[in-house]
Amino acid sequence: MKFPARHWVVERGKARCRLCPHHCLIPEGGSGRCLGRENIGGKLFATNYGEVISAAMDPVEKKPLYHFLPGAEVLSVATWGCNLACPFCQNSDISQHRVPSRFIPPGQLVRLAREHRAPAVAFTYTEPLTWFEYLLDACPELRAAGVRTILVTNGMIEPGPLAELLPHVDAMNVDLKAMRPEFYRDYVKGSLAAVQNTIRAAAESCHLEVTNLVIPGRNDTDEDLAELAGFVAGLGRRVPLHFSRYFPRFREREHETPVETLARAAETARRQLDYVYLGNVSADPCFRDTFCPQCGNRLVERSGYHGRVVGIADGRCDQCGRAADFVLQ
Repeated sequence: MKFPARHWVVERGKARCRLCPHHCLIPEGGSGRCLGRENIGGKLFATNYGEVISAAMDPVEKKPLYHFLPGAEVLSVATWGCNLACPFCQNSDISQHRVPSRFIPPGQLVRLAREHRAPAVAFTYTEPLTWFEYLLDACPELRAAGVRTILVTNGMIEPGPLAELLPHVDAMNVDLKAMRPEFYRDYVKGSLAAVQNTIRAAAESCHLEVTNLVIPGRNDTDEDLAELAGFVAGLGRRVPLHFSRYFPRFREREHETPVETLARAAETARRQLDYVYLGNVSADPCFRDTFCPQCGNRLVERSGYHGRVVGIADGRCDQCGRAADFVLQ
C-alpha cells in the first residue's frame, strides 16, 4: 500500500526527501536509498508503511536494553530497508533489499501486542527511522493502550522529524558506530553529526542506551574507545554503554574482535560511566550483570539474553537504598 510521505519537497521536477541527512533526490518511479520512500506520479510515498517482514517475541535484553523492563519479552517488528550501507551488516538480506511482507496497520499491531501480553513493541532488526510515517501513527496508539515503544536505531534522521517522533518513544538503543566523521562518510555512508544529534536529543526525551560494534582496525584504538566513552559520559554517567564483538558478515572479512579488545574498551569506559556491558561474547559477570555503583550489590543478573532482577526493591538497591537506574515493569 502507499501512504503519503512527510518531509519532502519538489526540486527540479523530482522529489527531494528531507527525512534523513542523505536528502535523496528521487526521480519519477525511483526510491530513496532506504528503499521505503518512492516517487509515484511526482509525489513521495512511504511504500513501506505498515509493511512488516518479521514479528517475534524477544527478550528486551537482546536489543540490547539492559535497564529498560529487565527480564521482559517484547514484541519485535521490522520492515525492509536501511539508510546506511554498513559492509558488516548482520541483517543485509533484509536491510539492503525489499523482501516479502504483510500489511499490519497500527490498530492490528496494538492487538498483536495485547495477544502476546507484550509490555512493549520494539521496532528493530532493520532501520525503524525509515518507517517514520508508520511510527508516527503506531507509537501513540500503542502507548494509549499501555504498550511502551522501543526504537533500535542507527540514529540517522534530521532534527525536525526526530522532534516529531521522540514524544511518542519510551526507549531507544542507538548504534554509535565510531567517533570519526570519515568512518561514517566513507565506510558506512552516513553522518556522525546526525547520529550524535539523535543521541543527545534522545537522552533528554526517553530512556537511552548506546551500542558500539568494535571492529578491528576500524574503530578500536585506545583513542577511539576513550573518545566514544567520553561522548556518552557527557550525557551522564548513568547512560548504559554496550560494546559488541564484531564477526565477519556481508562484505566485511576482517577477523572477529579479540576478547581482549572488548575488555580494554570496557575498562576504558568504566572510568567515566557507571554501566558498561559486553555483547556477542561470553562475558565475565562483571561485564554482564548490573551492580549498584554505590555499594556493589548485584541488581540484575543475566544469562544469555535473559535478565532477572535480584537486588532491587521499590525501585532502589535493596542493600544501600540508592535509586536504581532502571525503568521497571
